[in-house]
Amino acid sequence: MKLNWGAGIAILYSGFVAMILVLVGMSASQKIDLVTDNYYAEELQFQDKINKSERAKALEDPLKWEVDEKGILIHYPKSFSEKNLSGKVNLYCPSDDSKDLHFQVSTKNNIQFIASSEIPDGRYYLQIDWKNGEDTYWNEDLIVINKNPQ
Repeated sequence: MKLNWGAGIAILYSGFVAMILVLVGMSASQKIDLVTDNYYAEELQFQDKINKSERAKALEDPLKWEVDEKGILIHYPKSFSEKNLSGKVNLYCPSDDSKDLHFQVSTKNNIQFIASSEIPDGRYYLQIDWKNGEDTYWNEDLIVINKNPQ
């Protein structure tokens, strides 16, 4: 069987269309995680986050945290009354939003412990949005949870 040049062009165009349809199908099935669903609303409050971060840096006794195979230990300033501490601790996983976790600030002797058994292994942004009375603070850091270090 002999093909003429018109049939060759038709096969070439058909192959190109099939390839484009496959690529469109592949791109439509990709999972896209956003940092937050309320991106624009949070962007408007970004200056508040900057102000909270500056207040946190200016503390004489700043907030500290330790991460090990047992979990996360957060040390709130000793000069603050435990009953006035409130807020949220967020663990944001950039690679998989199903791993994101949220905890309320709950301290004993100005220390909060989050067990690693509650947190899947991975890389997280530890985001602490906390307040002492009326003063608000923001601390953030990149942490890695690895229950089986080698």
